[in-house]
Amino acid sequence: MLYFALSDYSRTDPYNNRLRTFPQVMGLELDDRYSRQVLFREIGQEGQRRLAGARVAVVGCGATGSAVASLLARAGVGRLRIIDRDYVEPSNLQRQSLFDEADAAESLPKAIAAARKIAAFNSQIVVEPEVADLTPDNIGQLMAGIELVLDGTDNFETRYLLNDYCVTNSRPWIYAAAVGSYGVTMNIMPGQTACLACIFPDPPQGTFETCETAGILNSAVNLVSSIAACEALKFLVGAKDRIRRTLMSFDVWRNDRAEVSASKPRAGCRACGERDFIYLMGEGRPHITLCGRNSVQIHERHRPIDFSEMSKRLTPHGAVRHNDFVLKFWHEPYEMTLFPDGRAIIKGTTDTAVARSLYARYVGN
Repeated sequence: MLYFALSDYSRTDPYNNRLRTFPQVMGLELDDRYSRQVLFREIGQEGQRRLAGARVAVVGCGATGSAVASLLARAGVGRLRIIDRDYVEPSNLQRQSLFDEADAAESLPKAIAAARKIAAFNSQIVVEPEVADLTPDNIGQLMAGIELVLDGTDNFETRYLLNDYCVTNSRPWIYAAAVGSYGVTMNIMPGQTACLACIFPDPPQGTFETCETAGILNSAVNLVSSIAACEALKFLVGAKDRIRRTLMSFDVWRNDRAEVSASKPRAGCRACGERDFIYLMGEGRPHITLCGRNSVQIHERHRPIDFSEMSKRLTPHGAVRHNDFVLKFWHEPYEMTLFPDGRAIIKGTTDTAVARSLYARYVGN
């Protein structure tokens, strides 16, 4: 585990001593760096001390994840663990606010690049970058010591895994997503509110838009990230009565907005009702295997693909050809062979995390 924190205080302070030592070591921060935030009556000096002692994980450091991480770091959240499997590319820079052209030129892992940027503007907090794909095998280790989880992922598989883990461990988390001009977010407090499986009992079926096929507005990203970050501050300072208990969605281009009540768990919910944690057990995770030389096979199940529609979506991003049996898509240096049931073979890599990322990016996951 790598740590990015420049002061001796940040490097040596254990979790349980941070709250006690903060006023002595960081008095200047309370009076200066965070002065405008402390002036906000519902945070104040005590709330700022609570933020300094907080331990938060951001899972996924793409568009929403990088914006959320930046906001929380600037607000003074004392320890941030940033978990991401991907690397910075030039196409990220339009919306992923923690990265720059140098990061893209070096293809830096997003978690590392984010930690470096945060250390440059707030050296008084601890950032733990984890270059990892969150899985049932490592989620316990990666979530150790964390009190709140924020979603910056790009697929429902990982979100259901997060939901299973957080429900099992009674840990609050905040769901957030954005694509096109649309954003959606929900606070999940296990045992008190609906969980993700209450609202979405089953993952979306068939094909659906992703940022790679429908694009995305950075304004939609920043709005949903700001809302999620503000809800996180409410959690961390103890303002539980102010926490929103709805699934909120909005479209910044069409000026649409909607809220659905999420104030109570749904009777019969697979996760929080029946305690059936199939994603945490690995049952909901597609099997991913090496397939011959320099290729990976993704065994998606029950995901019918409309080749004509998929061809239209993928054509702007590379060469596409299909018949009744397979669809071929070339996006250098990779080649994807997609089958009608959703199974895919991705050539050009033996890294299963890269293959999963490509599948999520172009097909959806």
